[in-house]
Amino acid sequence: MTSQQPSVGRIVHYVSYGTPVRPDGSQAFKSQCRAAIIAEVIDVGGPYVNTEDVPMEPATLCVLNPTGLFFREAEHDEHDKAGGTWHWPERVPEGM
Repeated sequence: MTSQQPSVGRIVHYVSYGTPVRPDGSQAFKSQCRAAIIAEVIDVGGPYVNTEDVPMEPATLCVLNPTGLFFREAEHDEHDKAGGTWHWPERVPEGM
């Protein structure tokens, strides 16, 4: 679990859904991280946790796509980083 707290204006990563896998195993667009800015932290009125007892702070994001901006409500997911969720950007090791 992270000690960072979501707040308006923070930069996060949004995980795109990607397109469904075709019967031949190909996929037009894979799920990938996109830069996003927290536009609103959604108050759920108390503790909100997933099945692993990990806080899932929902937020409204402004997602920066190569083809334009879009706004989306998404839940925080540091573990699985599933499509449609957000997580804190990974740290880049020094010297890279």
